[in-house]
Amino acid sequence: MLKTFLWASVTVALVSSAAFAASETHAVSDEIIAQQRAALAVATDGMGYGPQSPRDINALGGANHRSFSMAPAASNMALCDIHFHENAEHKGGQFTTFAGNGDGHGYGTGFKYDGELTDAERAPVGMAIGAGEHGDLEPGDTIEIHFVHSSAQATLGNGLGTCLSDATGNPQLRVEAVVAVLVSEGGADFTDMAEIKQINGFNQVPNLPADLGDPVLYAGSTTGPGYNEKGSPFQVTWSVRPEVVKLNILSVDAWLKDNPFDEDHAHGVRNLVTNPDLLSQIN
Repeated sequence: MLKTFLWASVTVALVSSAAFAASETHAVSDEIIAQQRAALAVATDGMGYGPQSPRDINALGGANHRSFSMAPAASNMALCDIHFHENAEHKGGQFTTFAGNGDGHGYGTGFKYDGELTDAERAPVGMAIGAGEHGDLEPGDTIEIHFVHSSAQATLGNGLGTCLSDATGNPQLRVEAVVAVLVSEGGADFTDMAEIKQINGFNQVPNLPADLGDPVLYAGSTTGPGYNEKGSPFQVTWSVRPEVVKLNILSVDAWLKDNPFDEDHAHGVRNLVTNPDLLSQIN
C-alpha cells in the first residue's frame, strides 16, 4: 500500500510538472495523457468512487457498480448554474472529432463538431469574445454548455457551491448538456436559450432545445480538468443531447457580459474517461 501511494504521488508530481512545461510551448504527448489516466486509476482504485464523467456516449458499457438513484426531471429541480467548456467534454453523436491532447490542463483538448460550416458562418467578427489567459472564442469553435440542476433549495451563482445546501446533505444533481458550434451568421440566440424563469417555484430554463435527438441519460460525476488525476466525489445524472446546435457567437458574447453566474470565459475539459471501472452501464 505504501509503495502504491508513493508511486502515485511521484507520478502525479511528474505529470503535473511535465504538463505545466508543455502548456507554455505545445500540446502534451500521448504519454502524458496516459500517465494522467494511470494516476486517476491509482487514485480511485478500491476507494469506492462512483462512475465518472465525461465519457463516450456512443459506448454503452461500464463496469462501475456504485449505483445511485437517477435525478428527477429537470422540470422538478432548481437550476443552479450555467457554464460552458471550450470543445465538448463528451464524445459521441455529432461531436467525435478529437481536438488534440491540449496543454495537459484541459485547454486545447476535447471534441469538436463533425460537420461543415459555410464561409459566412465562419467569418471573423472583429472582436475578442470570452477572452482569458487561454485565448478567446471564435466562429467555428465548439462548446459544451452545462445547465446544472439541484434537488436542494439552490441559488443562482458561480460554481457548484450554489447547487448545494447546508439543509440537504445529499442533494441530487442533474446536468442538461447541450453541445453547440459558434457561428457569426444566423444561429440560435444563447440569451434566449439560457433565459431563466420561475416556474412552479423553481428557477428553470424553459427554452432548452428539444430537437437535438434523444438525450443520452447516464450516471456520472462532475467534470473539469481538476479531476484528470483524481476522482470526483459528486454523483450526477447526465442528459447529453447527441446533436449539435448552431449558436450565434455574438449572443454568447452578450450572455458572457451579463449573467447571474459571473461567467466570462469558457472552462477547460477533463480527459475523456475510458477506464471501464470508472464508467456506468448506459441502459
